[in-house]
Amino acid sequence: MIQIWIKYIILFITAVLVQVLFLNQVQLSGYLNPYFYFVFILLLPVSTPRYAVLLLAFFLGLIVDIFSDTFGLHAAATVFLAYFRTPVMNLLSARESDQLDYPGLRQTGLRWFLLYTIFLVLIHHLVLFYLEVFSFADFFRTFIRVIFSTIFSVFIIVLSQFLVFRD
Repeated sequence: MIQIWIKYIILFITAVLVQVLFLNQVQLSGYLNPYFYFVFILLLPVSTPRYAVLLLAFFLGLIVDIFSDTFGLHAAATVFLAYFRTPVMNLLSARESDQLDYPGLRQTGLRWFLLYTIFLVLIHHLVLFYLEVFSFADFFRTFIRVIFSTIFSVFIIVLSQFLVFRD
């Protein structure tokens, strides 16, 4: 049990450090902003109580906000992602017996993990980018940002599953 806690603490710290130290520096023409830090929420065990997932998501987003000077944008988007995590899992898993406790790539398969990641990253990015501009005046420009950033973020998350998270 203690090994699982240590694993998730390391994942939390690593995800925040990768985001803050490396990925926050990547911005191509304002259309490509990769985000990786919420992989911690994506990979939490299915059996984690929903209130715990929401609290962890809030603190994760708040820490990224502190380092990014974004005043709660990441906290809001990450809590939104965490709220829809269970419904997306239920939508993608036809039966209760199809759900494993760990929603990683190796345990669920590429198709399921890719759909799960795309749905949740898209939700996160929609909330984050539209809260950031706080207007629908440039709706399509922001939507293009959402799509490009979603594609790149999903690529990074899936790549991390192949390279780092092999268990």
